[in-house]
Amino acid sequence: MTLTLRYAAHSDRGLIRDGNQDSVYAGPRLLAVADGMGGMAAGDVASNIVIGAMAPLDEDVPGDALVDALRSAVGTANQQLRDTVDANPQLEGMGTTLTATLFSGTKLGMVHIGDSRAYLLRNGEFAQITKDDTYVQMLVDEGRISAEEASSHPQRSLLTRALDGRDIDPEYSVRQVLPGDRYLICSDGLSGVVSAETIADTMREYADPQQCVERLVQLALRGGGPDNITVIIADATDQDIVEASPIVGGAAARDRGMATSADVSTPAARASALSA
Repeated sequence: MTLTLRYAAHSDRGLIRDGNQDSVYAGPRLLAVADGMGGMAAGDVASNIVIGAMAPLDEDVPGDALVDALRSAVGTANQQLRDTVDANPQLEGMGTTLTATLFSGTKLGMVHIGDSRAYLLRNGEFAQITKDDTYVQMLVDEGRISAEEASSHPQRSLLTRALDGRDIDPEYSVRQVLPGDRYLICSDGLSGVVSAETIADTMREYADPQQCVERLVQLALRGGGPDNITVIIADATDQDIVEASPIVGGAAARDRGMATSADVSTPAARASALSA
C-alpha cells in the first residue's frame, strides 16, 4: 500500500533572537529542518545552503535507495558549505544541524546530525527516533548524568557534531511507515523549551497538522521563546489527498531571490549571491 504525507510546517524567530538561523523544507517526499550556528552570525547561510541542497530530493518519487539519495545530497551540501567558507573566510566556523526524511510511499529514509530532533507518534505511543549529537547526551550515554539532569544542564546546547564543510558521516536509517503514523521534526527551539510529555499530548490532541504546528510553536513562545522555533508535522495517510505545495521557511525562505548587487551586506545575502 502506497501512503501519502499530509504535512504542515512553520519557523518562528522566537522572542529573544534578532534573526532566524533555522531553515525548513516540507514537501510530499522531503521533510528537513536545519538549525544554523556560528561564523560571523552566518548560521542562516549554513542552514539555507543545506536546505537548498536537499530540496531537489523532493522533485521525484524516490526509489528504494533512500539512504544513497540522502547521502549524495548531504555530500553536496557539505561541499557547498566548504566552498562558501573558502570564498568567504569571514564565515569560518559556520555550520548547521540537519534532520531530514525522504519518503518513498512505504518507507522513510532519515539523515540526522546535531540536535534537531525527529519524533514518531504511532498508535498513541510517542518516541524520539533521533539521538542528539551533544555533550550532555554523551554524558548520559556514559552514565555520568541522568536524562532529567541533561534537560537543564548549562551545556545542553553544546554540539559534538554538525555539518560545517569538514568530513563527517551523519547517522542514516530507514524505517517502515504505517497508516496513521505522525512524525514531528523540530529544532531545539521547541524540544529544548517544551517537555516531551507536553509535545506528545499536543500531537495526540490536535488532529490537523497545521493546528498542531501552530500550537507547538505557541507553547515554545509561552516558554519564553529563547531560540528560533521550527516545527514540521507530517501524517502518513492511505486516503486520496491532493498533493500540497512544498513549504519553505526560516532563513531558506527569506533568502530566496533577495540577494542583489546592492544587497550583499548580510551573510545570508552573500550566500544567496554566491549560489545564484
